[in-house]
Amino acid sequence: MTKSDPIFGELEYNYSWVKGATIHFFGKETEIALMIDGEEDGGFDEAQYAAYQSLMQNWEQLQQSFLQPILDYYQQKRYELGYDTELDENYPLVETTDQLLEMVTLDGIVVPYADIYEGRDIGILFDCTWDVENGLEIRLFNEKVTEVGYQDVAI
Repeated sequence: MTKSDPIFGELEYNYSWVKGATIHFFGKETEIALMIDGEEDGGFDEAQYAAYQSLMQNWEQLQQSFLQPILDYYQQKRYELGYDTELDENYPLVETTDQLLEMVTLDGIVVPYADIYEGRDIGILFDCTWDVENGLEIRLFNEKVTEVGYQDVAI
């Protein structure tokens, strides 16, 4: 089933509403999946529209805020797994966000159901070289990174 939404565009229903989209991520055109939580009847709430529109309006500045929290998460994971003292090819020493940028690929944007909390909630999904199976997700709340974790963990 497909539908046309004035904000999200042409969507297809597959347990949530999805469409392919192209977005610039650090200067590169990137193909991603845009996923919007919603029922089959296609009704979205105002908070979902507000979250998505705010994300898109601030995308250029916001993406700059993603890398340091991801780097901190990566370094913490590396430490927890003991790869700070034992070499592992999947967890090399990474000290800069530029190095980290080589290890992540933007994969998708999730617009979840509006939460019980007042605010704009978004998930940003990445593929990453160090955890191909689980990937990486950051959660933005009111355009601030509030969580970093495996995909499906942050949201």
